[in-house]
Amino acid sequence: MRIHQLGDGVPEVAVVGGIHGDEPCGPAAVERLVAESPDVERPVKLIVANEEALERGVRFVDEDLNRAFPGDADTGSLEGRLASDLARELEGCTTLALHSTQSYAEPFALCDTVDEIARAVVPHLPVDTLIETDLFTEGRLIEHPHTVEVECGLQGSDDAAENAYWLTRAFLSATGALDAPVADEPAGASDATPGDVDVFRLLQPVGKPPAEEYEVFAHNFERVGTGERFAVADGETFTADEPFYPVLMSARGYTDVFGYAAEKVGTLE
Repeated sequence: MRIHQLGDGVPEVAVVGGIHGDEPCGPAAVERLVAESPDVERPVKLIVANEEALERGVRFVDEDLNRAFPGDADTGSLEGRLASDLARELEGCTTLALHSTQSYAEPFALCDTVDEIARAVVPHLPVDTLIETDLFTEGRLIEHPHTVEVECGLQGSDDAAENAYWLTRAFLSATGALDAPVADEPAGASDATPGDVDVFRLLQPVGKPPAEEYEVFAHNFERVGTGERFAVADGETFTADEPFYPVLMSARGYTDVFGYAAEKVGTLE
């Protein structure tokens, strides 16, 4: 784990990238900010979490770090120890965790539940969607108090790295660490404006059977109606038993699920 600090004093704001070693956008944003060394109004902690997985270009070494929290300092698992160390480093910090996905090109935010931090921070980020993960956060950093997660774009893309940087700048501005407004909009970002954030709540995973070929017809965050087909696996068609909004749904993102079914619960103002 590599830790940088902007400003003097004890940080109460933190940004974490590289929780997954195959998602380089977060570390790229951290390194860009470290190189720029902007003047800050309050100290900021910038963390690159899983350096070994990043060096190997793999998601994790022993176990998924984003399923290993709160971790164990004495475990034999690299990610188990990292989870313990990272949780300690983030204690008392309002935190942004940077990720990327194989299923959706535009940035969006996630939180455990829509609390005061999500309400204060997310409308100031260049996103138009917030996912309340609620029952699907076991072992994830997002369970850490005062934490917002963002999916910055498609895994390994230049747009995701650029998005991660501007999402971080917007987060630091929203938390009072940077007083200057964000000058530009991240590549691939929506036309979201403060207060214009649709909120979805995850309901359940959408199962994905073993198959050689998959195809997904549903579009993330666009309603799938009852009886509408949303995917095919080796010629078997899957249709919706009831309406849902697909989230993180793709043919290849997960091994055993296509993604998640969600309900739309309102707008964050």
